[in-house]
Amino acid sequence: MSRSEAPIGVAIIGGGPAGLSAGLQLVRANRRIAILDSNRPRHSATLQSHGFLTRDGVPPLELRRLGREEFERYPTAIYAQSITREVIPLSPEAARAAGFPDGIGFTVRGAGIRGAADVEFTARRVLIAAGLTEELPALPMIRAYYGTALHSCVECDGFEKTDKPLALIGETSDVFSRALLISRFSSDLIVFTNGADTVRPEQQAQLERIGIRVERRPIDDIVGERAEMTGVRLADGEVIARVGGFVRPRWHAPVEFLGDLPIARDGWGLLEVDDRGETSIRGVYGVGDIVPPGPQQLVIAAGNGARVAAKLNLDMIRGALGVGLVDA
Repeated sequence: MSRSEAPIGVAIIGGGPAGLSAGLQLVRANRRIAILDSNRPRHSATLQSHGFLTRDGVPPLELRRLGREEFERYPTAIYAQSITREVIPLSPEAARAAGFPDGIGFTVRGAGIRGAADVEFTARRVLIAAGLTEELPALPMIRAYYGTALHSCVECDGFEKTDKPLALIGETSDVFSRALLISRFSSDLIVFTNGADTVRPEQQAQLERIGIRVERRPIDDIVGERAEMTGVRLADGEVIARVGGFVRPRWHAPVEFLGDLPIARDGWGLLEVDDRGETSIRGVYGVGDIVPPGPQQLVIAAGNGARVAAKLNLDMIRGALGVGLVDA
């Protein structure tokens, strides 16, 4: 076990754009910051990221590498290759004994990966930037085309699909709005609900008026030749030609490290936060894909990380000076 020698300001769980951006802002505020990152990003299958100013087209993993290098240049930065296992609140007495004047603090433990040691930190605050795990529709070959022909982010990958025959595969109630977004890029779009009743009749009528067909029959699989997607095969055997498109996954917030600690979630399972980014657990903040509205472009996640870092820094200043929580 590698234990932090001194208490830290913030333990950031997750080293994606949101976590790295927050970490960079906080080390620049002369905070001692640890990022615990398992390096298992949800977008690992994506070959290029788009819409990030000065980094358009850069692979997401390269973006993370550059961000980590910038973070680690600062002397108070700690980067731990680890999977977070436990976040345990300290008692007010233990927090004050650790040097936290407002009586708020946490023990954060992580299991090292790729030969790294296990870690343990005593932190004033915790920032959850762990992203989401995603559950794709249960089709045998969907992973083979995910990240190349099929994507989940319309804003990220829509431009590259311009004027192509596309599929939108989804079983959730927001499929209609996603179809409207995709209509900006292609006039040849079919919405596949895979047997789910998630497009209302009036919504289907609206889509049909702009040339978008709704296919409600169950899907058997995605088909293709070599690495190229060629169509969607329905359960009745019909193959509908498509060269790519978008998938609406179901997302899950991976916060098992909180154990039995109750944390408020919205109807989609995302972590609810206030306007400062704090969750229902005092001292625990959330940012990035794991908070509403869920996955967005990487540049937005990075911006949110910087914004919440500023609020979090002021929270700690107020707590140390005893001047209250609410911003003037």
